[in-house]
Amino acid sequence: MSPPNLCNGTQLKVVQLQRNLIEAQILKGCGAAEVVFIPRIPLILSNFPFHFKRLQFSVSVCFAMNINKSQRQTLRAAGVDLRTGCFSHGQLYVACSRVTSRTC
Repeated sequence: MSPPNLCNGTQLKVVQLQRNLIEAQILKGCGAAEVVFIPRIPLILSNFPFHFKRLQFSVSVCFAMNINKSQRQTLRAAGVDLRTGCFSHGQLYVACSRVTSRTC
């Protein structure tokens, strides 16, 4: 893996999925348009009475963004989680104004 280009928040587009490798292209920021390869990494869990090993990719699929990241975005549909309050009324306005229409 390439540490300077692959870090938390890096947005990738999957080019090809293989059994033990993901080929992806960096979409934004440092290294944009660069093709990277992400291997499956062994994870050995030992907090159980027995030990087992599994292979997994060190990525997470994300379809969420915070209110600040939604600025300058145009979305077809959006859900706003108001279980915890917004910092200010301006944040609620930004979250609601990103969607182009009230109907899906």
